[in-house]
Amino acid sequence: MNPAFLRPARKLASLLALALTLAACGGGGGGSENDAGPQQPAAPVSKTEAARFLSQSTYGANEASINHLASVGYARWLDEQFSKPLSPFKAHIDRTIADYAAAGTGSVNTNDVWEAYWKQAIAGEDQLRARVAFALSQILVISAAGDSLGGRPRTVAGYYDVLQTHSFGNFRQLLNDVTLHPGMALYLTYMANRKESATRVPDENYAREIMQLFTIGLHQLNPDGTLKRDGSGNPIPTYTNEDVTGLAKVFTGWSWGGPDNSNSRFGGGTPDPNRDILPLQAYPNYASVSEKKFLGVTIAARSTATVADMQADLKLALDTLFNHPNVGPFVGRQLIQRLVTSNPSPAYVQRVAAAFANNGSGVRGDMKAVIRAVLLDNEARDANLASSTQFGKLREPVIRLAHWARAFNATSKSGTFMIQNLNNPISQLAQTPLFSPSVFNFFRPGYVPGGTAIGNAGLVAPELQITNEASVVGYLNFMNDAIRNGTGSGRDVLPNYAAEIALADDAAKLQARVDLLLTHGQLSAATRDEIINAIAAISIPKPAADGSTTNVDNARKNRVYTAIFLTMASPEYLVQK
Repeated sequence: MNPAFLRPARKLASLLALALTLAACGGGGGGSENDAGPQQPAAPVSKTEAARFLSQSTYGANEASINHLASVGYARWLDEQFSKPLSPFKAHIDRTIADYAAAGTGSVNTNDVWEAYWKQAIAGEDQLRARVAFALSQILVISAAGDSLGGRPRTVAGYYDVLQTHSFGNFRQLLNDVTLHPGMALYLTYMANRKESATRVPDENYAREIMQLFTIGLHQLNPDGTLKRDGSGNPIPTYTNEDVTGLAKVFTGWSWGGPDNSNSRFGGGTPDPNRDILPLQAYPNYASVSEKKFLGVTIAARSTATVADMQADLKLALDTLFNHPNVGPFVGRQLIQRLVTSNPSPAYVQRVAAAFANNGSGVRGDMKAVIRAVLLDNEARDANLASSTQFGKLREPVIRLAHWARAFNATSKSGTFMIQNLNNPISQLAQTPLFSPSVFNFFRPGYVPGGTAIGNAGLVAPELQITNEASVVGYLNFMNDAIRNGTGSGRDVLPNYAAEIALADDAAKLQARVDLLLTHGQLSAATRDEIINAIAAISIPKPAADGSTTNVDNARKNRVYTAIFLTMASPEYLVQK
C-alpha cells in the first residue's frame, strides 16, 4: 500500500479515539424550551442539507437521492416515502424455500434473513421505512443469536415485517402484533405460558420487558423525558414486582396459531405449517383465572376463562400500557437517538412526545406524525445547532456499511446481497441486524462510557458500548478491504466508482464529491486538506510504452480508494452531525 495513504490513515485512526469519547455523545445543548416545534421546512437550499437529512432518514445518500430531495423538499419527500410499498422479508424467505425445493437441496437459515435485510438497506426504494423498522428492531428486540430463534428464519423475517408494516402505522397496533407474534413469544419465553398452580408461577419475562424496554421504562417521566422525582429527590418507579406478577397472568394461555386450540397444539403438537408466522391464539384451559392487578388496573377473578375473556384482558393490558404518559417520551427519545442525536434536549423530546400523544387530529400513537416530528424538528434541521460539539451520534457500524454501499451504487452479483454475520469485532463490524446478544440490543440507550468526558457531562453514547480499540481496528480493516474488493460472501456486493474515477485526476474535486456523499460536506478544513494531500501523493503515471493504461487506471482507483477510506475513518464521518 502506498505510504502516502498510510500516514494520514494512521493519524486519523489516532484521532478516532478522541472523537469517540468527546464528540460522539450527541445533543444536549441543542434546543431550548422556547424553540419552535416541529417544522415544515422549505425545500433544502443546498445539496449538503439534502445529504444531511438523508443520513438521518435513510441508510445513506447517493447522488440521485440527494438531487431528488433537493428538488422536492423535506415534506414532499416524506409523503413520497410514506406511500412506498414495503419490501417483505418473508416473501424473500418463501421464494428461497421454493428455490431450494425446486433444486432438491438446501434449506433456509438466518443468512437468508440477512440477505433480505441488506437488499432493502442498499437497494430498496422504501428507505425511510427501512431505517425506521431497523430503529424499532433495536427497541422491540428479538434476536436470532440464541437457540429460540436461531433455526427459525421465517419467524424472524415475519417479525421484521411486523415492524415494517407498522413503522408508518399506529404504535398501539404495533404493540398488539409484536405481543402476538411467535418470534417474540419464543424469544421472551411466554409461548405456551401456563397459569399458576401450587408448584408453578406464570413466566414473567415478557411482562417485565414489555414495560421496562418496550413502552414505559423503569421510572416515571415528565413529558420532556426528564425523570419525575419524589420528595427526597429519588426517581419514581413506573411499576413494582406486583405489577409484573399481575401482568404476567394476562400472558398465560397464549400459544401457537392453528385451526384449533386443542391441548396438543398448545404444547407444540400437531403443528400448523404456518405456525412460525401465525399470531398466537388463546387457549382458555391454560389461562389464569385469578385476580390480575397491574398499573392501577384490576381484572376480577373468574371461575373459568373463555377466548373472549382472554382477548379482552389482553386488550386492556395493552391499552393500559399504550396510554401510559411515559410512552411518548420513552419511545420518542429512543427514535431520536437512533435517527438524529444521542442526547436530544428535553424540549425536542417533549415536541416528539406531543406528536405521539396527538397527531393533530386527536389520534395517539400515529407513527407518521412521530417520524415527522423527529426529522423536521428545528433541533434536527438547524445547521447551527448541528455545529455544536454536543450534537450528533456515533454512526452504527451496520449503517456505515450500508451507507458506503448506497453512496457508491453497489450491486449484488447474485442479486441477493449475500452479506452475513458481521459480529466479530476483530475482523468485522461488531454488529449484525437481528442478532444482538440479548433483549437489551447491542447497546443500551442510556449507556455511559466510564471515566470519560461524556459521563462527566451527564451525557450518553449508546453506540460506544460496542466500540473499543479492537473494534476500531476491525472496522478500519474491514472497510479498507470492502472499499477495494467489495464485500459479502464471494465478494457478492461490489461498488461502482465510475463517477469518482472520472474525477480522480483532480484531488480536490474527488475529495469534494466523497465529502458530499459520506459526510454532507462537514469535514473540517484540516481533515479535508489531509485527504486531498493523500490523494495527490498518489501520482498518476503516463500510459505504458505499449499503450496500456492499466497503470493509469490502477492509480486512479487507488486515489478513489484513498479518498473513501480516509473519509470513512475520519472523526467527522464517524460522528453523524
